[in-house]
Amino acid sequence: MSARTLLIDHIGELVTNDPAPGVERLGILRDAAVVIEEGRVVWVGPAAQAPAADERLDAAGAAVLPGFVESHSHLVFAGERAEEFAARMAGHPYAAGGIKTTIAATRAASDEELANGVDRLVREYRRQGTTTIECKSGYGQTVLDEGRSVRVAGGHADEATLLAAHVPPPEYAGRADDYVAMVIEEMIPACAPHASWIDAFCEVGAFDGDQTRAVLEAGRRAGLGVRVHANQLTAGPGVRLGVELGAASVDHCCHLTDADLDVLASSDTVATLLPAADFCTRNAYPDARRLLDAGVTVALGADCNPGTSYTTSLPFVIALAVRDLHMTPAEAVWAATAGGARALRRTDVGVLTPGARADLVVLDAPSYLHLAYRPGVPLVRAVLKDGRLLGGSAPE
Repeated sequence: MSARTLLIDHIGELVTNDPAPGVERLGILRDAAVVIEEGRVVWVGPAAQAPAADERLDAAGAAVLPGFVESHSHLVFAGERAEEFAARMAGHPYAAGGIKTTIAATRAASDEELANGVDRLVREYRRQGTTTIECKSGYGQTVLDEGRSVRVAGGHADEATLLAAHVPPPEYAGRADDYVAMVIEEMIPACAPHASWIDAFCEVGAFDGDQTRAVLEAGRRAGLGVRVHANQLTAGPGVRLGVELGAASVDHCCHLTDADLDVLASSDTVATLLPAADFCTRNAYPDARRLLDAGVTVALGADCNPGTSYTTSLPFVIALAVRDLHMTPAEAVWAATAGGARALRRTDVGVLTPGARADLVVLDAPSYLHLAYRPGVPLVRAVLKDGRLLGGSAPE
């Protein structure tokens, strides 16, 4: 018996991210249709030429685009840090030390509590149009707690990352080298089978360049892909180190030197910008225009975490990127879809072309432009992941 097919038609504006037609790589088709079979896109084109299908979903003239791809999140945690946020808004500076509060709460939580927290946040992401999610550990900082964190991440998100070197935990205060040695000798061997990526926070108050290199190289030897938290609070070696080690993505990139820009532009490493974190910390926003004009591939992420960016809204991030990072709406939408996919080295998501996963968003709007034009408005009408309707009301 053949698989059933689904036709989505009467699409007023379809963002395919196929660069052949369209606006600034978005591959826009108008009066379009998509056919889905067994969770994959099998046909894209003008609605008038669409083949017959077993089922039909009428987009009623709405815009349809690929599901957002979140390539940077920290969802495995317990507790919250609302008072810390309020203190920052009252003028107290952010430093990388508040993480210790979350470490204590996460260690005290049960596996079930951690899993329930991740499930809640994943469902939030899905309701707002995100269909692919990377999720990091990093709030356990013991072999046991990082191990259960990556298992929870892998059980609820699409990509699991071992953020072994987030900050030195309290019991290693003043002994960051000893902590790095434990990560390399014990944590990575125990946790790598449950993760796809290794990550580290290369920053003042976290880990220096030599310590970051040691962790990332150990993760790479264990078969993990490389990601780096780099140049968030200060200029430093993180970006150049990430490119040298073949990182898929260097994330934050708020403080870049000309040398950082040059190495990024000559590599296939993605610069993932996380403006919601800068919004919540009053840190300087990254200069997206400088990166884009240099030819760097840029992704956008929400960086959901309890301390510095407690949001799951990629539409909010798109609006921030247009308003404060000086990206065009087309650049921001591409960065939150195809750009996020590139940051995960995925070719099956972030696009709506034959063979891609049928992950897509139907907006309650006629154009992708409304994601920036109407900030804060819940514009996601329906979400499909692997061809299945997840949430929102079906188009009428």
